[in-house]
Amino acid sequence: MAIKITDECINCGACEPECPNNAIYEGALEWRFNEGTDLSGKIITPNGNKYDADEAQEPVDYDVYYIVTDKCTECIGFHEEPQCAEVCPVDCCVPDEENEETENELLAKKEFMHEEE
Repeated sequence: MAIKITDECINCGACEPECPNNAIYEGALEWRFNEGTDLSGKIITPNGNKYDADEAQEPVDYDVYYIVTDKCTECIGFHEEPQCAEVCPVDCCVPDEENEETENELLAKKEFMHEEE
């Protein structure tokens, strides 16, 4: 499952630079699929959502940092543990039980966003 940031977030920003997919954004800031990925143009994510990777998307949250579910891979393929949860000083980066995904689904999402070298 993806990770989410709860309302207990203190907006310290420690999590943002740790994300290998650039899936974490400051509250109220727009996000783009092309940021931190190899994607551009019109895309369809592995779970079927359609985006223009270069187009700004509405913020998921306006008050605290947030994680874009379609970009979060729980660091599968990069690290053993989600790095946001590892560095969060208030433990507000937690599993998002509304967005459960298998390890294979998370790995497929990672491979979709990042070309293998």
